[in-house]
Amino acid sequence: MSDIATHEQISALIRHRRSIKPVDMDAARAVERALLTKILEDATWAPTHGLTEPWKFLVHQGAARQRLAGAMQEIYRETTPASEFREDKLRKMGESPLIAPVVIACVMERRGGAKIPEVEEVEAVACALQNLQLSATAAGLGCYWSSPPVLSTREFAEWLQIGAEDRCVGLIYLGWPRVGLNWPQGRREPVETKTRWCDE
Repeated sequence: MSDIATHEQISALIRHRRSIKPVDMDAARAVERALLTKILEDATWAPTHGLTEPWKFLVHQGAARQRLAGAMQEIYRETTPASEFREDKLRKMGESPLIAPVVIACVMERRGGAKIPEVEEVEAVACALQNLQLSATAAGLGCYWSSPPVLSTREFAEWLQIGAEDRCVGLIYLGWPRVGLNWPQGRREPVETKTRWCDE
């Protein structure tokens, strides 16, 4: 057990994790395949009811990022009502995947059937993505979980070639922080304001 991090080390890592947006990543510095594989393996050690392991990772690098950006822009144009359409969002969908060296489309792949509620499968994937972000942070990478509305469209699901019951729960952008980045500071409300002790 000596090679397992202490409680203090784990706590420090959890509190150090921040959302690092693609604009704050070094677009020119690649993330090695071996490191990505390790981070994804860490993600898979999340809790999963019935051991269904409902996660699937679609990793976009290189030219695949351009195809992803183009698909998101096209689907956004097709599915967004005129009253909600925003040019800045469209532009961001085209730019962000090209800034981050890695973009992972994270899918809940339905495997539990009627026995396991869908929400539990989504929750398992969310736990996996927290593992992924903590592992990436420990490796020195920046990461950002994005969930633009196009992810929930039928058109995007078809583009990803996922099943009718599957759901893309987010895009994880990964990359090395740009030189000179000041790591963001965070804050949380005191836990006492979110806790009710039921002792009696």
